[in-house]
Amino acid sequence: MHDLSSHSHEAFHENIQAFESPEQAAKLISYMLEHNKSHADELHEICHKLEASGQSEAAYLIDDAVGCFRDGNAMLELALNNLTKEEK
Repeated sequence: MHDLSSHSHEAFHENIQAFESPEQAAKLISYMLEHNKSHADELHEICHKLEASGQSEAAYLIDDAVGCFRDGNAMLELALNNLTKEEK
């Protein structure tokens, strides 16, 4: 597997195709979870700026999307905990 620290989506997709163990899957999920959290935080900032500029409807929709990101991240975290629990 390649280094996940680079932000190359091509390299990341190669890692998805190449993983062969639950440990490698856990590394990929961990990376994606942190990546998603970062994007959710960025979207949350955009939401606040749009709200302040009077774009309430767009801000509301983005806020809902951020909630979906967080719900998905919670599920990924559960899956990651399940994978890492099995490794011990």
